[in-house]
Amino acid sequence: MRRVPPSLVLVCGALLLVVSCGWSRADDGEGRMPGAPAGVTAAAGSATSVHVMWNAAPDAGVRSYEVYRGTTKVAEVPGVQHMVDVTRLRPSTMYAFTVRARGGAGRLGPPSPAVRARTPAMTAADRSAPTRPDRTTGRAVGSRAVQLSWGASRDDRGVVSYDVYQSGVKIHSVGGNQTATVVTGLRPGGRYVFTVRARDAADNLSPAGAPVPLTTPGHDDGRNTAPTGFTAATHGSDGAYYIDLAWDPPRADGVITEYQIQLDGTAATSLVWGGTPPPGRAHHSFYVGTVAGEEHRVRLRARLPDGSWGGYSTERTVTTGG
Repeated sequence: MRRVPPSLVLVCGALLLVVSCGWSRADDGEGRMPGAPAGVTAAAGSATSVHVMWNAAPDAGVRSYEVYRGTTKVAEVPGVQHMVDVTRLRPSTMYAFTVRARGGAGRLGPPSPAVRARTPAMTAADRSAPTRPDRTTGRAVGSRAVQLSWGASRDDRGVVSYDVYQSGVKIHSVGGNQTATVVTGLRPGGRYVFTVRARDAADNLSPAGAPVPLTTPGHDDGRNTAPTGFTAATHGSDGAYYIDLAWDPPRADGVITEYQIQLDGTAATSLVWGGTPPPGRAHHSFYVGTVAGEEHRVRLRARLPDGSWGGYSTERTVTTGG
């Protein structure tokens, strides 16, 4: 049965259109229970927050992750996300956290081993942010990881943590006594930009350090990251013609929520899912004009969980009114 999501938006040039399209849910074996996430860590981000991170669960098709403080569920994030900041905590308190994965059919997997973190004491009336981390540098460590380092920031009350950003999105956090880290889960031949910001116990954030552009070695021809089973057809309605697409999302360490559609050799539209899409085969239709007999070439690619673009699908040729 096809499900039509309310939040799927088509962006075409400067024109914003809400289109009728959907994702179908296939019986593709996603009903199994996912395993427990591994590599779970927890570190205080401030006097009232803890940053929890984990590796992807060992099963594909994870729809979401649930984070628990003791036995209380405190967060649920999409399967593409492998970290969360747990907030509204008490200063000077020890907490235990576990993470569970929820599969595509809704089955909840077992909890991870518990990890503990203690929040520091609250500082009174601290509105002074740490200084910018200086001397930020980095290097590739193999084809799927980079090592970053930076100079320690200064703060009148002390730095509690450092946040690492990739293209402006927070992806990692380490303790305030740490001035280096390794970021994993990258792609061979991928181009990335990292920045680092310091945080104190009152949640004051420093300005970002100098950006560190890095390229991982190796080459990814995109075949393993391209959508598969790609088909294209056309249909007419009230004098207008549409191209109908269907494909199987690529397997990735997380959920694919964005696609770029290329029409006649030019990036024509961006397809953005407003939440976590159901697993299975995807479908989308878009308007191409009112003239019958026009030939079009179409293909698409996915934005992967690491922020880079995957490989293009096979290109298909269709003719309106054909």
